Amino acid sequence: MSTIDDLPPLREVIRQHALSARKSLGQNFLLDLNLTARIARAAGPLEDAVVIEIGPGPGGLTRALLALGARRVIAIERDERALGALQDISRRYPGRLEIICADAQHFDPRPLLGGARAKIVANLPYNIATALLIDWLSIEPWPPWYDMMVLMFQREVAERIVARENDEAYGRLGVLANWRAETKILFDISPAAFVPQPKVTSSVVRLVPRLAPEPCDRRALEQVAAAAFGQRRKMLRQSLKSLAVDPARLAAAADVDVTRRAETVPVSGFVAMARELTNIRNIKSDTP
Repeated sequence: MSTIDDLPPLREVIRQHALSARKSLGQNFLLDLNLTARIARAAGPLEDAVVIEIGPGPGGLTRALLALGARRVIAIERDERALGALQDISRRYPGRLEIICADAQHFDPRPLLGGARAKIVANLPYNIATALLIDWLSIEPWPPWYDMMVLMFQREVAERIVARENDEAYGRLGVLANWRAETKILFDISPAAFVPQPKVTSSVVRLVPRLAPEPCDRRALEQVAAAAFGQRRKMLRQSLKSLAVDPARLAAAADVDVTRRAETVPVSGFVAMARELTNIRNIKSDTP
C-alpha cells in the first residue's frame, strides 16, 4: 500500500510495466510518494484545478495530484511504455485523468482547456526541461494560459532560473524568468530519491506569472541579454556592440554605466535597454 492511495507501490508499477528509465528520454523516476505529494501540495490548492503534467512516467506525481484533489490532470507522455501504468491510474480516478501520448515540445494543450487557466506541475525530463521552460515563458500574448508552474530541474538550472543581479548564476534565463514571473526555489531532492540516481541534486521551483511585466518587446529583451551575457566578462560598451547600436545609448536608457558588466545589471535595466533598442530600430526603419 502506498501513502496516498490504494494503488501498488511505484517500484511494483515499474516492474509490472517493464518501465526501465531511458537516458535518451531524460528519465529519472521519483519513487517516494511522500515527495511527489510534497510537490503536488506546492501547487495547491488543487481543488477544482486543471493540471498539465509533463513526462509522468509511472505516475507517482500524477497519483499525488489526483489524490490531493485536482479536478482534472492532463498527462503528456512521450514514452508509450508508460501508458499502461497511467491507464491503471485513470481507472482508479475515473473521469479525472486525460492521457496524451505526445512530445511536449510540440504539443499545445490550450485546445483541451476550454479557456480555463491551468497549472503546470512536472518532474521535467532533464534533457528538455530548459527548452520547455523558455517556451512557456515566451508565450504571446501575455499573461499566459497557466497561472502557476511547479517544476523540477537540476539544481544548477534552478539556480539560473531564480538568479538576480550579482548572483553567480545570473544570466539570460534569469532575466527572462524574472521579467515574466516571480520565481522561488522551494526545496531540494536528493539523487537517492530517483531511479536511476542522477549525479546531481534536483530542485523544485515555483514560477507565478506576473500579470503585467514591465513593458518591452520580448525579442528585443532576449537579444540584449544574449549580447550582454554572450561576453559576460566584458563591459557593456564592448558586449553590446553586436547589436549594431551605440552601447552607451542603451546603457544610459537603463541608467547604468557603460563600464559595468552584464551580471551587475538588474532585470529592470535589461528591460530599459530593450525598450531603447526597439526605439532606435523604429526610428531607423522610419527614416527615408
